[in-house]
Parts: sequence; C-alpha cells; structure tokens
Amino acid sequence: MSQELVYLLLIFGLLVVPRALQRFRVPAPLTCLVFGIAAMLWLGDRTHDPVVALLATLGISSLFLFAGLEVDLHALRRGLWPLLAHLVIRSATLAGVAWLAWRYAGLSWQAAALLALALLTPSTGFIIDTLGRLGLDEAERFWVTNKAIAGELLALAALFLILQAGDPAHMALSSMALLALLVGLPLLFVALGRWVAPQAPGSEFSLLVMVGLIAAFATYKLGVYYLVGAFIAGLVARLLRQRMPALASDENLHAVRLFATFFVPFYFFYAGTKVPASALSWTALGIGLLITAVVLPLRIAVVWVQRRIMFGEDMRSSLRVALALSPTLIFTLVLAAILRDRFAIDDALFGGLLLYASLSTLLPSLVFRTPFDVDPLSDALPPIEQDGAAPSLEPAAADPHVIAPEHPRA
Repeated sequence: MSQELVYLLLIFGLLVVPRALQRFRVPAPLTCLVFGIAAMLWLGDRTHDPVVALLATLGISSLFLFAGLEVDLHALRRGLWPLLAHLVIRSATLAGVAWLAWRYAGLSWQAAALLALALLTPSTGFIIDTLGRLGLDEAERFWVTNKAIAGELLALAALFLILQAGDPAHMALSSMALLALLVGLPLLFVALGRWVAPQAPGSEFSLLVMVGLIAAFATYKLGVYYLVGAFIAGLVARLLRQRMPALASDENLHAVRLFATFFVPFYFFYAGTKVPASALSWTALGIGLLITAVVLPLRIAVVWVQRRIMFGEDMRSSLRVALALSPTLIFTLVLAAILRDRFAIDDALFGGLLLYASLSTLLPSLVFRTPFDVDPLSDALPPIEQDGAAPSLEPAAADPHVIAPEHPRA
C-alpha cells in the first residue's frame, strides 16, 4: 500500500469514524486515542511517523492558541474574588495531592507535583468548546469558563516553575527567555500588523497561527512543552485586540477553532502510538480505577461545596458546574508523557493516568448525554462588537451572588 493512501485512510479514520461513534456518546478524542493504541499494538514502532508527529504538534499548539485567545481579562476581573478563592483552594489541593504522591508513591517532589497537575487540571480548550452543548445556563457557563481558564493559567505557571526548578541557573535563563518572549510577541504582532497585513488583506489568521507555532517551539526548546508558548501567543493576541481588532476578531477565533478541529485528532492518535504495551496491564487498570474512584469524586465535591458555600447555589446547579469542569484529557496526556520521559515513572502508573483521563473526559458525555469533543461547527460563536462588550444578558437566577456574564462565550 502506498504511503499516500495510508495517510488518506488515516485522515478519513480520524476525522470521520470518531464522529460516527458519537451517537453512542463516545467522545471523539478517546476514539482517536484508542486508534493510536491499536495501531501501536499492531504495527509497533512503525507508527512513529514524523508526518503524524508534525500534525500532532499543529493540533496541540492550535488548541492552546485558541485557549489563549478565549481569555477575557475583563470577565476575570468581574469574578476576581470568587476566582481567587477558587485558585487558593486549587493550590491547596494541588499541594496536598503532591505531598501524598511524594510521601507514599516514592516520587521525587517534581514528579509528585506534575502528577498532581495531571490529576487536577481541567482541559480548558475542550471544556470551552463543549459548553454550548452541555445545556448549562449563562451563569453556569460563565463560571465554568472562567474557573477553567484561571485553573489553566495557574497550571501553566506551575508547570514552568516545576520543570525548571531542578537547575536554578537554567531556570534563571529560561525565565529571562520567557520574559523576552512576553515582550517580543506584542512587538512582533504589531510589526506584522503594520508592515505585512496591510499588503496582504485577510492574512491575519495565517500570521496568528505562524506566531503561535513560533512561540510554541520556543517554549518547547525551553523545556516546558509546546502548549505554554501557544497559550501565551493567544493571550497576547487577545490583549492586542483594541489595537489590532482583526488579529483576535470573531472570524479569526472561529478559524482557529476550525484549524484545531482538523489537527487535534492527530495529537490524540499520536499520543496513543506512544503508549507502551506494558502500560496496558491489569495493574494499570487497577491503578486507573483507584485514582478515578478517589480523585474524581474529590474534585467534583470540592467545586460543589465551594459553590454551595460561596454562592448559596442549589445542589443541582453546583453539581452541573463541577461535572463540566471534570475532564482533564489534554493535561493528563501531556504530563503523563513528561513524567514517563523525564522522570521514568512506572508504565503501570502511566497506563493508570491514561485510564483516569479517559474516564474523567467521558463523564460529562454520560451525565449530560451529549458527545464531548471539539466541534466548532455545531456551536458557532456569536458576534462581539468590542472586547468586553456584548449584548445584555439577564442572570439565570435571582440569586444576588450570581454574576451575569457579559460575554456570551463565557
């Protein structure tokens, strides 16, 4: 069979078959992951194709580029104190889980901290992309979106510090390089907007994706993986929205979602091909079920109690918000791979983390009875006139503690 036909069949299999299986409430990312594992078991190392690796990099980078573009600092400021309380509680749970892993699992403190992040960090990109199909009201969507974004910001900052902490000199150099990236990206965007975009109308999407990939590659070279740089590029583009409206326009956000939709399945497939056969053991199954039985109810309970105490919400609404924040697929896959490659965790623990990620991602599909995947075509973005301005929305409830969202995507 020719290489071209193999790639064509792979594209068809990853873009069509998972969508067809959604009728059984099987999330498309999980189907792609299983396809990758099956290919690894069948073909072995022959599945480690550089073309697929490149497509996977485009997928994870574009997904976190979009996540950065979705950050609305105005909305975060509106819910500042509840979000700060959420981050304090999140930090405490991260520290507690990391200590337990360090104390009882025999891991180094860095590996234990990464394990805590892998278990507790929600996958913001997926959560945002599915809110329109989960049946949440506007207030619930507001808090789910901004809690996920705030948690992701905390996780990315922690990821950078944890991975660099082993070498203080390298950490200082990496911090300076990251600071240079933060300063250089706005200048690069402005330069492209002044000297390139006017000569090439409609090129803003291409420029945005290109800068996102450059930033992703830069942070990968710093040792903190692609997703940090891509997220920063999206965030910087969002902050420049007043100065360069076309850069983070609604059309560009929708285009980035479409771009990510095409390439993200390759990331999950590629992640599946990197799963060793030894990670698919009964021991891994037991570890995964144990982690899920302990951690997932704990995460849901913490958010549920938090919202009941802080907002006085009814039990059902608090539970819906907590369940919507449960998926951890992307962060768990990324950090599990880092733990295996850099800290040599046991393959059984690696397999257990993959099972936990799969079950936490499957939960909203089962509870809300809706497929959980990235599909921008079914949830078109409403128009926005200006950053932070949107059509008036009434609160979903008469509770005075509930903040009505300003932004329909929030």
